[in-house]
Amino acid sequence: METALISPANAWIMGIPAVIFSVLIPILGVAAFTYIIAKRLAPLVRAKSDPRLDRPDERLMAMIKYAVGQYRQPRYMMAGVLHIMLFAGFMILSLRSITLVVMGIADGFVMPGLGGMTGHAYSVLKDIAATVVLIAAVVAAVRRGIFKPDRYAVPKKYGKDHTSEAVFVLMLITTLVTCDMLFEGSLVAAQVQKGIQPEFILPVTGTWIAANVMGSSDMGFLQNLHIGAYFLHNLVFFFFLCFLPMGKHFHVITSLPNVFLMKMKKGAIKPVQWGVDDSKLDELKSFGIKKFEDFTWKHMLDFYSCADCGRCSDQCPANAVKRPLSPRFISIKARDYCFKNYPIKGDMTPKDESLIGSIFTEDEIWSCTTCGACEAECPIFIEYIDKIVDLRRGMVDEGMVPQSLQKPLKAIEKRGNPWGKMEKKRSEWVKGLPETCEVKQFEKGDEAETLYFVDSITSYDDRMQLIARATARILCAAGIDFGILGKDEKDSGNEVRRFGEEMLFQDLKSQNTEMIKESGVKNIITSDPHAFNALKNEYEGLPPVEHISQTITRNVKSGKLQLKPVEDLSRVYAYHDPCYLGRHNDIYDDPREALDAIPGLRRVDMLKSRDRSFCCGGGGLMLFYEPEEEQRMGVLRVNMARKAGANVIVTACPFCLVNIEDAIKVAGLEGQMEAIDLSELIERHLITEE
Repeated sequence: METALISPANAWIMGIPAVIFSVLIPILGVAAFTYIIAKRLAPLVRAKSDPRLDRPDERLMAMIKYAVGQYRQPRYMMAGVLHIMLFAGFMILSLRSITLVVMGIADGFVMPGLGGMTGHAYSVLKDIAATVVLIAAVVAAVRRGIFKPDRYAVPKKYGKDHTSEAVFVLMLITTLVTCDMLFEGSLVAAQVQKGIQPEFILPVTGTWIAANVMGSSDMGFLQNLHIGAYFLHNLVFFFFLCFLPMGKHFHVITSLPNVFLMKMKKGAIKPVQWGVDDSKLDELKSFGIKKFEDFTWKHMLDFYSCADCGRCSDQCPANAVKRPLSPRFISIKARDYCFKNYPIKGDMTPKDESLIGSIFTEDEIWSCTTCGACEAECPIFIEYIDKIVDLRRGMVDEGMVPQSLQKPLKAIEKRGNPWGKMEKKRSEWVKGLPETCEVKQFEKGDEAETLYFVDSITSYDDRMQLIARATARILCAAGIDFGILGKDEKDSGNEVRRFGEEMLFQDLKSQNTEMIKESGVKNIITSDPHAFNALKNEYEGLPPVEHISQTITRNVKSGKLQLKPVEDLSRVYAYHDPCYLGRHNDIYDDPREALDAIPGLRRVDMLKSRDRSFCCGGGGLMLFYEPEEEQRMGVLRVNMARKAGANVIVTACPFCLVNIEDAIKVAGLEGQMEAIDLSELIERHLITEE
């Protein structure tokens, strides 16, 4: 059969059979890549254990949805669409790249399964993919190199800007697809000149354009271009492969496994050390992360997988108010530290030095509210909260606790609440209830089906006690038989654990678990999302736990709770999603359905709502911490509600209510804006027989 051009497998280069180069390039490329990956895996081998192979079916589905399907990418529309175009194109072109490598060794090689009509269809598809990738790469390079979105900026204190690396990689991608277009286009042009019917090429694709541009070119030129484009493609392909693990584009290789190995249980903090039972924690010589090798291997993989897209920091409320924290640079600084001490060339030089003070600062780590906005936004599921908590555990172990937090932590240890108030006063809020609403008290020997777990702030803060009373009246109206632990209840410990005081948390958990089990209740209800999260995700062996918003919605739907129309039609309500109810526990609809059940109530959603909700800034012990910041998070949140057209902010968390009410005052909006808890609002609209 006549051929238009000599194939790479049969060509000669300067008197040397080209097949020799076709064999050497992949052998050297694969060998170099294997060596580089082995060096990159070295710190992971030395890292702490981290079991990540449970629930394989769910992991596989998550990987298909988020890594292959790029589900989170369009949340930033332009960047997301460009990334999807590049990713999808690469997935399609990967078979072509492998085929090209083998074609230089075996003339006419066809990938198994891609013969006949299937092969023709794939050829058209890969031409479309190559063209799409070329367009996306050029647009992305212009966008990254010229327009430079703010979230890509790198402050001087964090090191060098990564724009040049990003543009360089886009140039490599452009070179790869262009070489393929020239390789095939030159062959088609030669075939046309020799009267050989070429394979169908879809018009307007890059290959079609190349073939038409070269239609009248000299055969010698076409032959040289054919061979030159082939070997340039192979050289760039293997150079690209080896270049990826050198910087932020390592995520091209690690992102799929990183998503597969994602954290499956939301709301929970990782144990101090995997494989060590909570009862044996006091046998450990050291807590938390102090040096680099204290990270788990999965968290090191996170550092490698960071795409430096800036989405985490763009959504981070601490970063928004200029606290000394940007989640993105937690990953980047750790990766740079790893690359420096575990280099590709030379020996590994791990340092037995504290990470706090060398690459991280105390204020940086304490600035995190553990709201989870960064993790909810990351397209490849990089984890930040567990790392920050582990770093805090290490600081607490070394006695590096902020002065403002020492007193409330000691008070919790002594009295079970951060204010150090007497235990017997935990149930005093009950005195403000009408006689028709009976709150049983297990400490007095009462029995009930349901436990209302009040937690510290709602028990002791005068303003938040109104939430407790409203909750109790709702439970009574719904006919729920419930009681409270009273003085036997301790702080749930949700924030205690997140502030690194692990042993104190274990004590609180143990005491609360014992008292809850002794009460004999069959279910638990709480109006505090922080308590809800701890009881549901951090404790073991408890009855089912429900947030009051779920209770309200369920009983409204069943008809046990009936609500009267809203009285003031001039009020517009915006619901603020608490972090520990929404992002950490996926409860978004119940509170909204409860609000919408009030006849005549007008509700709007803020721009940042649901899993993009903006943290109020003061969850738990954050009420006692005074970070360096330019503006309060709560003030930004109040302004968001105002911009949405609301004059009433409804939340379902006592901590959010504290911060938002305070923010309204700071913003000078008293009389114009109001904050109220969901339970209070529902209680006001109850139709009762009283």
